[in-house]
Amino acid sequence: QVQLVESGGGLVQPGGSLRLSCVASGNIFSSDVMGWYRQVAGKQREIVAQVYSDGTTWYESDVTGRFTISRDNAKNTVSLQSDSLKPEDSAVYYCNVWRRLDGGINVNFWGQGTQVTVSS
Repeated sequence: QVQLVESGGGLVQPGGSLRLSCVASGNIFSSDVMGWYRQVAGKQREIVAQVYSDGTTWYESDVTGRFTISRDNAKNTVSLQSDSLKPEDSAVYYCNVWRRLDGGINVNFWGQGTQVTVSS
C-alpha cells in the first residue's frame, strides 16, 4: 500500500506561484509513475503532469511552460512548481502514484487533495 500526503495549496493572485509537495509512504517502485491531477467541482478529474523515475516528464498542454514537476526518488516525494497561475488553474490538486502490475493491471493511489485558488 502507498499513502500520499499533499501540502502547499492556498490562495494566490493571478500571475503568482505556488509549490505543491507530496510525500509518499509505503513501497514506491522505480517503475511507478508519480503525478498530479486536478479536479473542479462537477467536472472530471484531469491529469496535469507526470514524472517517471528516470526524470522523464509529461505535461498537459494548458500547463506546459508554466508548471514544472519534479521527483526525488530517495525521499519518495513529488513536487509541482506552478508559475504564472491563472484563475482557470483553480481546483483541488491530487497527488497520484500509477503502478502497472503484471497482466496489464493498473493500480492508482491518491492523496486527499489540496485546494488551489487563483483569484484577485
